[in-house]
Amino acid sequence: MVEQGGRHSRVVLVPLPYQGHITPMFQLGTILHSKGFSITVVHTQFNSPNPSNNPDFKFQAIPDGLSDDDISSGNFVDTIALLNVNCEALFQECLAQMVKQQDPDDEIVCVIYDEMMFFSESAANQLKLKSIILRTTSAATGISRVALLRLKEEGYMPLQDPIMQDPVPRFHPFQFKDLPISKFGITENYLQLIINAYNTRTSSAVIWNTMDCLEQSLLAQIQQQYQVPIFQIGPLHKFAPASSSSLLMEDSNCITWLNRQAPDSVIYVSLGSAASTDKKELVEMAWGLANSQQPFLWVVRPGSVNGSEEIELWPEGFKEAVEGTGCIVKWAPQKEVLSHDAVGGPSFGDQRVNAMYVSRVWRIGLQLENELERGEIEKAVRRLMVDKEGEEMRQRTKNFKEEVKLCIGEGGSSYNSLNNFLELIKSI
Repeated sequence: MVEQGGRHSRVVLVPLPYQGHITPMFQLGTILHSKGFSITVVHTQFNSPNPSNNPDFKFQAIPDGLSDDDISSGNFVDTIALLNVNCEALFQECLAQMVKQQDPDDEIVCVIYDEMMFFSESAANQLKLKSIILRTTSAATGISRVALLRLKEEGYMPLQDPIMQDPVPRFHPFQFKDLPISKFGITENYLQLIINAYNTRTSSAVIWNTMDCLEQSLLAQIQQQYQVPIFQIGPLHKFAPASSSSLLMEDSNCITWLNRQAPDSVIYVSLGSAASTDKKELVEMAWGLANSQQPFLWVVRPGSVNGSEEIELWPEGFKEAVEGTGCIVKWAPQKEVLSHDAVGGPSFGDQRVNAMYVSRVWRIGLQLENELERGEIEKAVRRLMVDKEGEEMRQRTKNFKEEVKLCIGEGGSSYNSLNNFLELIKSI
């Protein structure tokens, strides 16, 4: 345990209940636990985590008030807004009870909450507890979201097709098409969510799951705008001992399949934990991959294809065409997959900002500019996996890997930032 003036220290974590947010929050909790802190996770009933995956943590569920229709709508903006309305009083009540019942030798020192669960700050403030924000996205995504607010003020909304290829004024290297527009458009609810998420209010610090070697200038720009310290301590999974926070059952058979493939030969395709597609796009992706004749690992999450049952997903003849070449699973242990020697072409295409940085700034991947079409997919896969262009991308990726090692190694920027963050918590 970490001693704080003769007492132990407990940190309360409040994750947003989506996989891409739960995982880094639990990684942060694992890091803190390894440094001696006790961890309590306060979570919603929606996408409730499995406590057995993290037996060293305590878990406390609060009702979230979401209906089946709220959850199935796929409108993440409205769902997150509802969570912040429905959970605030219940979280404050839960936190007050925890403070009342806490052991004097194991007192709560701070609340760390996901940027989208901003109701947590008010509750912590009412109980005179310090709060800290965890941002799970890139710094570039943060800046691009703020750009949307500026563009709204300057009368650019709604964005029109004729300007989508134009550069965004004062936000180089973004073009309008790169901005993080939700599938429901840039609604007032979305803009208000951005305002709430990026307002630090009374929180003491911001943790960012990124690193200097990728986003140094962006982080410096952000720090100038903040009155509180920023700690860039990514990639969090490199500091955290191995643990699982997956909401879905992982199919480890794909690792056995990868073990049989040649180094740098497999393209990994995944829509992630929240994005969805339709049957037409799935068919185009399927034949694009098949026609490329390159080995692929494809994650097709249950329910990720709109309006289709699993039994009718695949076009006739597809599975026979890719037998021995492709491996299709419902969910994969992504960290193991991405670090596997056989994987030569990860796909990061479900987020506009990430896709732009991967393709145009870091130049370690390709972005499909137009709608998904099998011929374009086939050409992109071959460019990435066969052509010299792809070989150069993989070399740049390996160079980044070495830079990341320096960031997280002793004396590196992420290593030092993590230590500075731990000192901050100890001083609270």
